[in-house]
Amino acid sequence: MADVTVISSSIVRPQNLNQSSRTKIHLTPFDLKLLYVDYPQRGLLFHKPDPETHLISRLKTSLSTALDIYFPFSGRLVKEENLEDNTMLFYIDCDERGSSGAKFIHAESKSLSVSDILQPDGSVPDFMSHFFPSVDVKSINGLTEPLLALQVTEIKDGVFISFGYNHMVADGASIWSFFNTWSKICSDDSDNLKNHNPLKLRGWFLDGISFPICVPASETVVPSPRQETSLRPTSNERVFHFTKRNLSNLKAKANNEAGSSDLIISSLQALSAHLWRSIIRHSGMSGEEETHCKLTVDMRQRLNPPLEKECFGNLILLGVATVTVGELLDNQMGWAASQINKMVRSQTDEKFKTFAKNCVRDVKILEKGCGNPKVFDSVVMSSSPWFDVYGNDFGWGKPIAARAGPGNSMRGKLVLFQGVEEGSIDVHATLCSHLLLKLLADVEFLENVTIT
Repeated sequence: MADVTVISSSIVRPQNLNQSSRTKIHLTPFDLKLLYVDYPQRGLLFHKPDPETHLISRLKTSLSTALDIYFPFSGRLVKEENLEDNTMLFYIDCDERGSSGAKFIHAESKSLSVSDILQPDGSVPDFMSHFFPSVDVKSINGLTEPLLALQVTEIKDGVFISFGYNHMVADGASIWSFFNTWSKICSDDSDNLKNHNPLKLRGWFLDGISFPICVPASETVVPSPRQETSLRPTSNERVFHFTKRNLSNLKAKANNEAGSSDLIISSLQALSAHLWRSIIRHSGMSGEEETHCKLTVDMRQRLNPPLEKECFGNLILLGVATVTVGELLDNQMGWAASQINKMVRSQTDEKFKTFAKNCVRDVKILEKGCGNPKVFDSVVMSSSPWFDVYGNDFGWGKPIAARAGPGNSMRGKLVLFQGVEEGSIDVHATLCSHLLLKLLADVEFLENVTIT
């Protein structure tokens, strides 16, 4: 195993702490559902900057300015107990006393190079797990852990900048907005971003729902990591590259097979259907069993009235398309894509609000951990290829690759990134070893994928 050595670990705080309007952020039903979810982890690989860049000091200084704008990331998770009814309430404390800052880790590996990370076959080396912070940290651990951690790992000819963040604070759109702002501040090395527009916090609260939301104490017991990992099967990670042409072909095929002028399948829905069918085909499940394709849906523009696209927070719903294995495999890819399309269209303002009200009436936290690791019936599509990953230039050039960390690892986890080439998509897949081998020998699957 390649050695990754931590050189230093420090806390970076916002440049200005004396902003009286920054008090507390109450958590919504959607946030609380993520109490036991691992910190999502993402990272970008860059070529090595010139030594005169003063990499670490420059990154830390610009991070302090970025945290001044995105101040919730420097807050802390607070839990208060109500002994009268045996409940707990959680909120993010963002005032001056509550600001704990973000963790900043500087690491290095003198033996590794860019070519070691970018394997020709798209495989992800095991050592990559050491390039990410917040490993095995869950949202509830934010009571003692920073809500945002960043790691800068220097290698022989490159640098890998990664992050792990508390999912109750923000979703993918918000964390990448922060990352993009941080890179711009670092790149500009000037004061021209100090007049950045104030952060647009989520301003949506349901009529009839009082905050804070009280959670039964029985729902707040931290699960044992050992119990979750002991039964986890051996998995491998692989990055599949879908070119613009690959995606165009899949979209055309899906729409042709769907056979409905009233239904327009997007390239992302076609890709999701292609992956879903290909993976489940080799899962060993029987035709009568149910299988699920799970996608996160950004609700900002689906609410009535809609929220601004820049609204900061956690504003996603997990949409689930469910069919039997027999239905999925006996029908064509276009049929599977149409099921995903219907599921996405069903994520409406009404469903969003009904979900919230039901959660408040009967508070249940999302499954602690990943469920039964021996049961594989789902494909989970996380992140989005629409996030501006390759626009993050810290001042010495754009990224050359994007990778996901080990957090929330489960069989069937697919993390989507925009590809380096315009219109392309990279899929960072975590699959059990024997299934991945079958997939790599599947001619139908390989017809529309490029092995990087």
